[in-house]
Amino acid sequence: MTFRLVLVVACALVDPDGRVLIAQRPEGKALAGLWEFPGGKVEPGERPEQTLIRELAEELGVAVEEPCLAPLTFASHAYDDFHLLMPLYVCRRWEGTVTGREGQAFRWVRPDRLRDFPMPPADEPLIAHLVDLL
Repeated sequence: MTFRLVLVVACALVDPDGRVLIAQRPEGKALAGLWEFPGGKVEPGERPEQTLIRELAEELGVAVEEPCLAPLTFASHAYDDFHLLMPLYVCRRWEGTVTGREGQAFRWVRPDRLRDFPMPPADEPLIAHLVDLL
């Protein structure tokens, strides 16, 4: 059995109080209602850092510079019809105010409270790395 490999990149925005931003997947999308780290699918010809810069601007209205993105860990998860590979970056510096530009809810959460929010299976293993870091 072969799986289609999907490369998605995620970012843990960390505010000065050490809280992490999570966003709720909107209705109509797969896994709607679950909470996740912002990011998105890497487009052809795009590097993961470029994807994050684009996605954070589109989804949250913030500008991020590439040197502010630090790779932390990654998730590798088999869903029913594809395999997800998801690097997680940490970002502590950005310009602008976080706004849910696609109507999604978002919250700033202490790392030790991230498990209180239902997340997609691929996001869950990333929490331990954030708790250790922060």
